Amino acid sequence: MSDGQIIFQDIFDGALDSSWSWLREHPDDWRIRDGGLEICVRPGVKDTVQNALLRSAPDRGEGTYAVEVTITNHSQPTQQYEQAGITWYHNREPVFKEVKELIDGDLYIIPGKQPMPTQSVRLRLVVTASTWEAQYRAEGESAFQTAASGELPPPGDDQVSIQCYNGPEEGDHWIRFSDFCIKRI
Repeated sequence: MSDGQIIFQDIFDGALDSSWSWLREHPDDWRIRDGGLEICVRPGVKDTVQNALLRSAPDRGEGTYAVEVTITNHSQPTQQYEQAGITWYHNREPVFKEVKELIDGDLYIIPGKQPMPTQSVRLRLVVTASTWEAQYRAEGESAFQTAASGELPPPGDDQVSIQCYNGPEEGDHWIRFSDFCIKRI
């Protein structure tokens, strides 16, 4: 969708925008190819995630924003809670995530535990000064659906991340992130 004023966009064409920074980077576990960022899903959870790509978020006190990215699994997830998506950081701590996650053999959008059987999904995290709304659009669909909503702490040192974690100990599962943008809506 093209609604809203784009304030940041990265189509991952050639190199990362200089406004990104890595959290626990492992250079051999990420690559840019064919207009997308691909990250290998490794073991870890919110406090030990590897190859999390962060950037400053807009000041939520100045309006409503949507953070969007398309997630594509190159291989079917196999590890319980294997996931990829958007994480919101506040004062350097992860406080919220919207992900495509494997739970008990099925893929879901979390939060909300909405079934997600398609290989690709467009995630959309809408944030205001005090709230979040997790939306998604499955491959082949034209409209976003709301998975869940909730509250955020007051605006502060906010960052947004694209990341994946809970990968298998053995094997390489690559996740593709494409068409990242932040919009004022």
